[in-house]
Amino acid sequence: MTPAVRCDGVVQIYKTKEIEVVALRDIDLVIEEGESVAFLGPSGAGKSTLLWLLAGLLRPSAGRLWLGDTEIGKLGPRALDRLRAADIGVVLQNPARNLIPYATAVQNVTFAQRAVRRRGRRPAGDLLDRVGLTAVRDKPAGRLSGGEQQRLAVAIALANRPRLLLADEPTSQLDAVTGQAVIELIRDLGTTSVVVTHDVRVSEATGRTVTIRDGRIGAEGRGGEDFVVVGREGAVQLPPEYHELLPPGSMVRVEPLPDGVVLRRAEP
Repeated sequence: MTPAVRCDGVVQIYKTKEIEVVALRDIDLVIEEGESVAFLGPSGAGKSTLLWLLAGLLRPSAGRLWLGDTEIGKLGPRALDRLRAADIGVVLQNPARNLIPYATAVQNVTFAQRAVRRRGRRPAGDLLDRVGLTAVRDKPAGRLSGGEQQRLAVAIALANRPRLLLADEPTSQLDAVTGQAVIELIRDLGTTSVVVTHDVRVSEATGRTVTIRDGRIGAEGRGGEDFVVVGREGAVQLPPEYHELLPPGSMVRVEPLPDGVVLRRAEP
């Protein structure tokens, strides 16, 4: 089966007049159909940049990126727009950017549904009920609170039952109860989902975590167990809790074992 997402050596560089900033370095990643993945890591690590690439809002500076059988880098603007409308639901970090401010909450959802005719999608009222917005369904989106706008943004992203849901901090402005409702809605959808989050509740609700540090995938979590990821050219990022044992710049000896290697600090 073709994976839902595949990244092969993806690099993203932001250029200004004077400097180049490498936001992502050699990202190799496969996400299977139906998987739910949380991108973790410190601010500025590259999580949101990778999410924007998956949404087709950025093009990789190098490497290749596929959504299903479609290579994003080979699509023109119109084809990319059609792909996003039909197959990708996006929740941006600033919820107001997802909304038509003068339209009501229910109109925002139905407008998103008009872009694509798809069987089995949830009625607009049902989606609003699931995110706790039934009482404000006829209120203009621009007059909703920040938390209400965030919940509406999630409902809009799910309006067409997308094949891929991408959400950037979808619970950051929500209290515990409404945040849990949004988490359950995303989980129960059954579609492939990728969520950038600092919320432990969200990461625990996903089947897999991917930790990004300094623009590289450094670790993954599966089945409650964390693993360090060996990158291209054998690069390994030590978890921060081990930096005291092997500070940056340490010289180490690599000793082979039957099932791997061990690193030992070399004395001066």
